[in-house]
Amino acid sequence: MSQDPKKVNSKKDTSSEAVEGGPMEGILTQWRRERPDIDPAPMAVCGEVWRAGEKLRQGVLDNIASYNLDFAGMDVLFTLRRQGEGETLSPSLLAKDMMLSTSAMTNRLDRLEKRGLVERMMDPNDRRGQMVALTSEGFDLANEVVVTHVAREEKMLSNLSDQERQQLRTLLEKIV
Repeated sequence: MSQDPKKVNSKKDTSSEAVEGGPMEGILTQWRRERPDIDPAPMAVCGEVWRAGEKLRQGVLDNIASYNLDFAGMDVLFTLRRQGEGETLSPSLLAKDMMLSTSAMTNRLDRLEKRGLVERMMDPNDRRGQMVALTSEGFDLANEVVVTHVAREEKMLSNLSDQERQQLRTLLEKIV
């Protein structure tokens, strides 16, 4: 069933219009026009945080992909590496540090162990427990990845001064 072209409500496509202040300003203008009863300002803040987060996430993923790592694997390697060479953590402490369930941590450790990047050993203080450590290969990989990771993050934040970076951290900490 076709509609009478005279009765079709067509609006000008404003989604790609250049608006001073960036794409979010255009979205706010449209919402203010369509729903003047609400203030869409929070959408702008949240939208910019989401966009920035996605850009940063993609930059990190692009970097670690060359090491055949995902974010979860990198997170485990970095958490163990921060402890110091030869240091261990229990899987439950790792999970707590990374805000994960123990089952999610088990899956991450299984994948890294298969690659020879971590090893599990008996806890000398508790025969029922395990401890996790980086293998020498995992330690070396963590050391290599952290250098490129920090360089990538530095590049992504290069438009911000040191003062702006600290201000951004302070503001984001208020949200989380």
